[in-house]
Amino acid sequence: MSLIQSDLLINQPRIRHLFCTREGGVSSGVYSSLNCGFSSADDVENVRTNRDIALGQLEIPGAQLVTSKQVHSAKAVYVETPLDKTIPEADGLVTNKPGLVLGIITADCAPILLADSTTGVIGAAHAGWRGALGGIIESTVKLMCDYGAIIENINCAIGPCIGKESYEVGAEFMDKFIEHSNDNNKFFKPASISGKLFFDLSSYTFCRLEATGVSQISQLDFDTCSDQDRFFSYRRYMVNSEEDFGRGISLIGITDK
Repeated sequence: MSLIQSDLLINQPRIRHLFCTREGGVSSGVYSSLNCGFSSADDVENVRTNRDIALGQLEIPGAQLVTSKQVHSAKAVYVETPLDKTIPEADGLVTNKPGLVLGIITADCAPILLADSTTGVIGAAHAGWRGALGGIIESTVKLMCDYGAIIENINCAIGPCIGKESYEVGAEFMDKFIEHSNDNNKFFKPASISGKLFFDLSSYTFCRLEATGVSQISQLDFDTCSDQDRFFSYRRYMVNSEEDFGRGISLIGITDK
């Protein structure tokens, strides 16, 4: 299994985290092999097994996975028990309970993992363009602070997402960001096709994180769209007219000691 970690988070006491690739699971075909998305048409039991495989890599005794129904919103929720029955619609998760592992499902969107190891508060956010523009990063950081995190102590990693050379958009897409701030034009550059631009999602989320006061940020340099061997990608599925696509998972948890 190929696993990706942030040097910034790996050095935080009690914190365990992973950005999983598509390798090391049991699914086949377009879902090969560590597909962790129930919204795909993959066999449900395969997805459950893949999630268990990923969770086991954290090596947190008795770990229980928590995920949400991600809807590209700005909503973050605090969790203190496993969500067995009611799965909330939210794109940010926060906890301070050892043994609970927060999971973010992505296939080009940016998974963001956050931790204040001094207070034991962790967070995870699903930041696609819509959620990032709408404020999911700020919502997640604020909720962490509401539960005791200290902004100066938060360490954060932006995981693998679609790269700036793969994220081709139209002018109307850029306009949404310019309406928010004229400074956002720095995240766009002209593409080779007239009227098209490339958008740098990872750098945009980095700046939104900085604006919250978080200063310890690791930005992992991967392109989920172009790296077919290691990552699932919604954009690649659309461009290639594939039958479906898998989803990767990113995890963060905290141990008792």
